[in-house]
Amino acid sequence: MVRHDSPSSDWFTADESVLGVALVFPLQGPAGLFGPACELCARLAVEEANRAGGVLGRELRLVPVDGGAPPREVADHVEALVDLGVVQGVTGWHISSVRQALAPRIAHRVPYVYTALYEGGEHTAGVFLTSETPRDQLRPAMALLAHERRVRRWFVVGNDYVWPRRTARAAQRYAREAGGRIGGEVYLPLGTHDFEPVLRRIERSDADAVLLLLVGSDAVRFNRAFAAYGLDARCLRLSTLMDENMLLASGPSATVDLYSAAGFFASLATADTLDFHGRYARRFGIEAPAPGSLGESCYEGVLLLAALLRQAGTLDVAAIGATADTVSYEGPRGLLRLRGGHVRQRIYLARADGLDFDVLTELDLHDSRP
Repeated sequence: MVRHDSPSSDWFTADESVLGVALVFPLQGPAGLFGPACELCARLAVEEANRAGGVLGRELRLVPVDGGAPPREVADHVEALVDLGVVQGVTGWHISSVRQALAPRIAHRVPYVYTALYEGGEHTAGVFLTSETPRDQLRPAMALLAHERRVRRWFVVGNDYVWPRRTARAAQRYAREAGGRIGGEVYLPLGTHDFEPVLRRIERSDADAVLLLLVGSDAVRFNRAFAAYGLDARCLRLSTLMDENMLLASGPSATVDLYSAAGFFASLATADTLDFHGRYARRFGIEAPAPGSLGESCYEGVLLLAALLRQAGTLDVAAIGATADTVSYEGPRGLLRLRGGHVRQRIYLARADGLDFDVLTELDLHDSRP
């Protein structure tokens, strides 16, 4: 059960027999849609690590923190847990504005594994990143759609914060490289419900594709409105933040010609992915939230944090950083290695097929690099 107590409550007490891990994941706001899968996937990873003997001779314990709260509140909460000695590491999926508030406060004190796809450029010492950046995720996807679907004219719809804006800035360059352009951009507050003004702008534009940079339930509502407006017959959509739970919430009639680029899809039929799904279903049941890319990232966050600590043999952040480039771990996406604080990974392009994704191809990352 998730607790929402103040960090000063008796529940938050230091215990040297355990290694506390703050799991920062959204319980509210547009990204709250991902919260249940994030928590269950992280719990599975912790339980498996503890059955294997724990980390540094200590049992892992998750300390849930609502990453959907305002960024400063999240940073205050996690910093208090570090001050009290309750947590010795931090991981989880949360938006970039939360990471920007949190990293300067705790990354030099405890290792911080950030699992969300993000805009790139994070090099704070003590921060380690498991997920995609636009260079390797968006660039090859836009190039492939330009070649295969003759996409030339893009329209960007995103939330108004750092990840969508910086990703769209990169997309301007990627569109030009593929012989196209971005003809319009709209940025909306988190929690937007009325998309009609945006849809009218898209309708009046000459766009043949929409780059969708909305979070969680905002993207779900946009998908429904987009389809109801009839724009799905004219424009394909490409999202770099779209998992199976969002497809389910959108409904099959709202996901026609919707593409997603990501490092993980639940429909990947690899041995590692199938094994992960089997363990997840046995532990939480077949009615549990789908462990899509965002939930799976929290499983990997625990794996990477444990691997970093085991390799360094200490909780010291400087020592962990010194050995980080020798760290690897094996999870639902196979064997992955850390280089320069970022996990090197495979990226796939998939197209929505009802309530699931049809994985079309592994993207060529070599061609995506400048």
